[in-house]
Amino acid sequence: MANSKPEKHVTQKDVARRAGVTRSMVSYVLNGTNRSVAPETRQKILDAIKELEYRPNKNAQALLAGEETLAQKQIGVILPNSATFLRPYYTEILSGIYDATHNAGCHVRFIRFFEDLKNPILFNNLIHTEEIGSIVLLALDQVVHTGEDYKILQNIKERIENVVCVDWQLEGFSSVLFNRDEAAYQAAQHLIKRGYGVPAYIGQNDQRITGLRRAAKENDENSAEKLSITEAFDMKSGYIGMKNLAILHNAQGTPLPRCVLAGSDEIAVGILRFLTENDIGVPEQLALISIDNLESAEFASTPLTAVNVPKKAMGEKAVELLVSQGTAASIVPQTIMLPTNIIERSSC
Repeated sequence: MANSKPEKHVTQKDVARRAGVTRSMVSYVLNGTNRSVAPETRQKILDAIKELEYRPNKNAQALLAGEETLAQKQIGVILPNSATFLRPYYTEILSGIYDATHNAGCHVRFIRFFEDLKNPILFNNLIHTEEIGSIVLLALDQVVHTGEDYKILQNIKERIENVVCVDWQLEGFSSVLFNRDEAAYQAAQHLIKRGYGVPAYIGQNDQRITGLRRAAKENDENSAEKLSITEAFDMKSGYIGMKNLAILHNAQGTPLPRCVLAGSDEIAVGILRFLTENDIGVPEQLALISIDNLESAEFASTPLTAVNVPKKAMGEKAVELLVSQGTAASIVPQTIMLPTNIIERSSC
């Protein structure tokens, strides 16, 4: 039987030859000494690195020693951007990822931002079977928009087959998330059943609106056509959204809606601040419900009734899925939709 030849490792010399530059120029770019390299030369080197899939061979000795399985226990995590760390919702998910990784005897090899992967040097260095065995893609629907963005995701899948999307879905990838449509439907139904009527909505422009429309249509066909929808993402935009809603009704000479559905607890906190500043009683004058059930919901100025999203469980389930998929001969993408439930407090 003929022995198969080991795959040739791409060197800096190969990159220099492809780019038509000296090896020292390649070294300057790799080490971040870009002031010594003209922009057009640097781009040639980056293009060559991408084409040749060059990466430092720092794990070659371990591989030759028969330690190929080391990387299989390493998990990479990709976040939308640095602002993700400031959002309690995502820190709970990350907590679940870390706990489950530890319990599985694995390790989080790195946490990087999606924008980082547009650098071919970093991409080739991080997204490689010598570095990691699996990847978590957390909430990347916030930043993946262009054809080039989707190409990066496909390149990831080609390199690392064991990938799970968390809190979003992408065709061809496994995913762990909650049903945003159902969560908003539950929240709207809760308000309707308690006599507050169909709520105005201040929140994200996603499947939550679909769930609200479904609840409104079941309650009254006409109300589904007259929904008040204001886009918001965080506390500040929640405050502004409620303020603009109040200005609009004041200009029309109509009363405020009897109730509001906030797309998240953070948005609801902004809404509460506006209502407090304007002496609008909750729930006496305006009932409020939110989606997430963060710790801040319980300790808000008026404790928030909220749809409880299993945030930490999403992170834990993602790691469990990666571990189970890692033992499969071939991975069939699957979607795990975790259930939500209402936590009742004082706001409605």
